[in-house]
Amino acid sequence: MSERPRPPVLWEPDVDRRERANITAFARWVRENRGVDVGDHDYDALWRWSVTDLDGFWSAIWEYYDVRAETPFTAVLAERAMPGAVWFPGARLNYARHIFRDRDDERVAIRHASELRVLGEWTWGELRRRTAAIASGLRRLGVGPGDRVVAYLPNLPEAVAAFFACASIGAVWSSCSPDFGVRSVIDRFAQIEPKVLLAVDGYRYGGKDFDRRDVLARLREGLPTVEHTVVLSYLRDEPVEGTLSWEEFEAAGEGGELTFEEVPFDHPLWVLYSSGTTGLPKAIVHGHGGILLEQLKNLHLHLDARADDRVFWFTTTGWMMWNFLVSVLLTDASIVLYDGNPGHPDLGALWDLAERARVTVFGTSAGYLASCMKADVHPARGRDLSALHAIGSTGSPLSPEGFAWCYREFGDGLWLFSTSGGTDVCSCLVGGVPTLPVYEGEIQARSLGMAVAAWDPEGREVVGEVGELVVTEPAPSMPLRFWGDPEGTRLRDSYFSTYPGVWRHGDWIEITERGTAVIYGRSDSTINRGGVRMGTSEIYRSVLALDEVVDALVVDVPQPDGGSRIELFVVLREGAVLDDELTARLVRGIREDCSPRHVPDAVRVIREVPRTLSGKVLEVPVKRILMGEPPEKVASRDSLANPEALDHFAKLAGERKG
Repeated sequence: MSERPRPPVLWEPDVDRRERANITAFARWVRENRGVDVGDHDYDALWRWSVTDLDGFWSAIWEYYDVRAETPFTAVLAERAMPGAVWFPGARLNYARHIFRDRDDERVAIRHASELRVLGEWTWGELRRRTAAIASGLRRLGVGPGDRVVAYLPNLPEAVAAFFACASIGAVWSSCSPDFGVRSVIDRFAQIEPKVLLAVDGYRYGGKDFDRRDVLARLREGLPTVEHTVVLSYLRDEPVEGTLSWEEFEAAGEGGELTFEEVPFDHPLWVLYSSGTTGLPKAIVHGHGGILLEQLKNLHLHLDARADDRVFWFTTTGWMMWNFLVSVLLTDASIVLYDGNPGHPDLGALWDLAERARVTVFGTSAGYLASCMKADVHPARGRDLSALHAIGSTGSPLSPEGFAWCYREFGDGLWLFSTSGGTDVCSCLVGGVPTLPVYEGEIQARSLGMAVAAWDPEGREVVGEVGELVVTEPAPSMPLRFWGDPEGTRLRDSYFSTYPGVWRHGDWIEITERGTAVIYGRSDSTINRGGVRMGTSEIYRSVLALDEVVDALVVDVPQPDGGSRIELFVVLREGAVLDDELTARLVRGIREDCSPRHVPDAVRVIREVPRTLSGKVLEVPVKRILMGEPPEKVASRDSLANPEALDHFAKLAGERKG
């Protein structure tokens, strides 16, 4: 298959930009100190070295960024297997120590705003003091290394300080956004048996106040291992019965010194959640050392963060991009937080924030950029965005039209980098490189240390063709394990069942002959909205709780503009009708049980759900049919229990095409 036509180059770094890039300095250091000639600006050579000499590359990251450990490591990669790679055995360190190392207390660390708070600042001194107080408070509550602390908090600086406090004492952090429904939160948090719950009394979104005190009461009932609940009065200044107030909690620890518990390289740092199509969300465990090395690499070499940068990414605490953004503080850059609706009072809200906070790197989702384009928003018109030099896009593929729109609006001086990776590795598998050109509709390159390839169903690498995104070598930030999966069965089934010993990510990808990448969406049926991935099983549990619904199928169908459309198909009990009242209950259930992001864009009645002979729902084949593929190409009718059930979707796709 020949590669599609080469798209236009929208941006190319000038000589000065390439020379001052962090990645250029690193490549020269590698040549001078390791004797590996990767060239000053030969990214392909650097990438190939990084995925073939794993020991050399990751030890270079360790040395170059002066990772400090209480005890030294005895090997870089003691066991190269996937799953089961063993990185840097013997080393004892602490992620949070590297956050606060050599900081000037007078410099600004965090700028923050929300629908309830005007733009404010926390200096490094303030962040250190608040982190120390929270850490002391957690110790008073009996929290120690390995204990789990869960947070139901908005994207506020208090949440950042609480996470750093947990990391400093070796406790394990996990968070959900307060717009998550009760069932979704309990399905996640209950798996890890938390000791302390940090929560908020409510939040404001889109100009409306959402009281979460009743939700908090139900969470406490559903999390029996929680011994203490600390509540931040964010929406109203009233205590919540049976809980500790955040103010008293911090005050009790005021004046404490910030100390750091040195832990093994693979000691759990946090638990993130990435849903599959069956069962509970996957509780993904990442370690102190793996995340530290990955984010030192990613944020310095790929994001190119430096002291004068103010990095913003629109996210909630329920998306791995929050963890990514917080980790920017491993560099000399500061971060900008926002809690609220990006479309309130209009789609200019985030661009207004970028002007006020003098944001230099503006991170968002492809969906937000597409919405601005459709709404004819002109970010730079009437605003001083002269500080802005880069826009990052993730969460879903950014369309070529989205690329072109950004350059129309901001000019050819903008570095637009699209990225793709995921919760599973809490980083980018493919993403930005500050020394490479930007081609319209394409991601610049495969990330250093990530042995990404496109494979066909037989496990052969393809170039210039769409294939399964695989990673053929281990990386430090791959999951240590899933919580509650002691034998590793679910971990293997999730990533290694298709190609044994090789990570299958669940995306369709094309690697071009230029080394760029194009993501074509999920190759599995996980639904990604705003970067929050939720399994279809969670949506089914909500939908099938209604007596009128006897079966259901939900798919997230990519759209030409780079967005996507969630379509829910239901089989109704005899005599039931999909009227406005039933539709409203379906939507309300998904909104409350799952999240507002995963409310379907359309609900339709079907006669039956197509299934395999073994009873599996044909989610991916239906999605592909609705994307325009012929039914005979996506599923063998001989393997189906009810092949005629596909006819409805083929007819629907034909009507839309016509």
